[in-house]
Amino acid sequence: YYLFRRHTGVKNIVLLAASLLFYAWGGPRQLLLILLSIVANWLFGLGAEERQGDKGRRRGCLIAAIVFNLALLFVFKYLTFTLTMMDRVVPLPFTIPVIGLPLGISFFTFQGMSYVIDVYRGRGHAQKNLLDVGLYIALFPQLVAGPIVRYETVAEQIHHRRETFDDFSCGVCRFVAGLAKKVLISNQMALVADAAFGAEQPGAAFAWLGALAYTFQIYYDFSGYSDMAIGLGAMFGFRFDENFNYPYISRSVSEFWRRWHISLGSWFRDYVYIPLGGSRVGQGRLLRNLAVVWLLTGLWHGASWNFILWGAYFFLFLAAEKLLKPILNKAAVPGAQGEPGVPCFEKSSASRAASCGKGGIGIAAGAFGWLYTFLIVIFGWVLFRAADLHAAFTYLGEMFTPRAGEQFLRYFTAKFPYFAAAAVFSLPVTRWVSAFTAKRGRTLRTAAAVGYPILIALLLMLSVAYLIKGTYNPFIYFNF
Repeated sequence: YYLFRRHTGVKNIVLLAASLLFYAWGGPRQLLLILLSIVANWLFGLGAEERQGDKGRRRGCLIAAIVFNLALLFVFKYLTFTLTMMDRVVPLPFTIPVIGLPLGISFFTFQGMSYVIDVYRGRGHAQKNLLDVGLYIALFPQLVAGPIVRYETVAEQIHHRRETFDDFSCGVCRFVAGLAKKVLISNQMALVADAAFGAEQPGAAFAWLGALAYTFQIYYDFSGYSDMAIGLGAMFGFRFDENFNYPYISRSVSEFWRRWHISLGSWFRDYVYIPLGGSRVGQGRLLRNLAVVWLLTGLWHGASWNFILWGAYFFLFLAAEKLLKPILNKAAVPGAQGEPGVPCFEKSSASRAASCGKGGIGIAAGAFGWLYTFLIVIFGWVLFRAADLHAAFTYLGEMFTPRAGEQFLRYFTAKFPYFAAAAVFSLPVTRWVSAFTAKRGRTLRTAAAVGYPILIALLLMLSVAYLIKGTYNPFIYFNF
């Protein structure tokens, strides 16, 4: 790539070729599918651009693009599930086909739709060159596990990005940090979660430990992949938006979903929720808009009743928070609510006392909000992780069934350092350290500047050692 640094067109071809080779490595037959998606969305984008003038034609291309991409997603992800449900009601006269899930289809179909919609809205020009559309849809850092990159975010970067040594260096560090999240924490949490969810009668202690392990596993797995994608993008001059913002410090379910999988949440917000009317409507339509978004969010993760119920579960809490918000705001102690979306312990000491309540009121309210949110999220991840609804409800029942704790003690003792690391690094520790060193003397700042690359090198060596030592490396988001 860097051999052709001064020739953007050649760089793009190199990246596209590498991305298609990367995708074909996971299954050569699937390559035809993503090529079809690239060609179709390129044509739809040309027809949907504002400069075409004919509004009816533009709108027709937009609708055709949405139908095409959703049909592609439906056939490969939901057709078997739909036919199975129909067969239970009225037996079908044919054998239901089992269709394999193509790698990354949920991500590249959403990016294809993003391309055409953003072109239609005038938030980016249609790419005349088919290869440039291919690069946007198939770019390998985020192709198989996200984040979902919006076209308006990178439209200019396709031809006008600039690579620097600093960006490359930061990209390497970000990639290594993401790799360490995945290999050193997520994979270790997966061992505990799989054992607990696979046990017939885990009992309360082990069931709670397994649920907590999966809560950390999915966060460090997906945020780790997002970090690696953002880091790789920076190495090639691309700037991708952040996908996670310490979601486990949230004090409400609404705040959690502003911090978790930001690219998916913003995609549904801008392309579904706001076009339906958003929150600036009556309560009835607001509830309808939320219900539609969360039904689609659940279904996006997979064709299963678990995911549908998971979406409905979070819809109930989000709807309750939105409906009760005016009442809670009126009843709140002056100064206790703080700045929306910013927990008290992320503020400076000067503003904390002013905005987070007097005495222990603000602290107690923040602690209660955090505990309420974290428990709701844990129960939600049980629904998400279980094999089916029966397994989910059985596991939830086990979380409140006292039993002997041999498995709990064995796994908790063996994995305690990993649980401790998972808990600590789910907090904005790096921000605190950066702020602390920035305010101290030159000696401390110099030590931090020298120590950081050494830490990154150690994390890389540890991650490689763990990959060589063990073969257990689950890829959660491949399933979705």
